[in-house]
Amino acid sequence: MNDASGRLAKKLRAVRRGRLAELFCLWHLRLRGWRILARDYRVPSGEIDLIARRGRILVAIEVKARPTAAAASEAISSHQRRRIARATEHFLARHPHLAGLTLRFDVMLVVPGRWPRHLANAWRTDD
Repeated sequence: MNDASGRLAKKLRAVRRGRLAELFCLWHLRLRGWRILARDYRVPSGEIDLIARRGRILVAIEVKARPTAAAASEAISSHQRRRIARATEHFLARHPHLAGLTLRFDVMLVVPGRWPRHLANAWRTDD
């Protein structure tokens, strides 16, 4: 295996691991009463892993799967937060009936052998 194919294989494993982590979090949220409105919501200005609603709360969720909780919690950059916020603005523009809900930005950390850890209100757009 040459260097390029090794990098590609590593990238594909990471993508697969991320998709499985999103699916795990999706079901974890559903079992706790959340309604999933979108998964892997992508627009040119950003993307959101999961968008969920429970009652009057609308949540944009970033899922991070890493070998340790510390690595997962450190994996979200300020650049990513801005891209998620822009994608959320786009989502709300396309779904104006949701604009009156309380908006929150959450992170779900996924590490091997553990249930997902849901960090509510992980950041605000005015940070």
